[in-house]
Amino acid sequence: MKPRQSNFWKVFGIPLGIGLLSAAGLFAALLGDGWWDSLSWVGLGIPAVIGVWALLRKPACRQKP
Repeated sequence: MKPRQSNFWKVFGIPLGIGLLSAAGLFAALLGDGWWDSLSWVGLGIPAVIGVWALLRKPACRQKP
C-alpha cells in the first residue's frame, strides 16, 4: 500500500506565495524611498494583477445554451 501524498502544497502553495509577496511589498513600502518604492510597487502590483486576472477570466466549465 502506497502512503498517501499530502495535498498541503497543492492547496496552499500559490496563496502562500501571493501572501508572502504582498507582505514583502508592504514591508518595502514602510522601509524607505528610492528603490524601496519600486520594490513595493512590484510586491503589491503582482498580487493585484493576479486578482484582477482571476476575476476577469472566463470560467472553464461554462455551459453554452
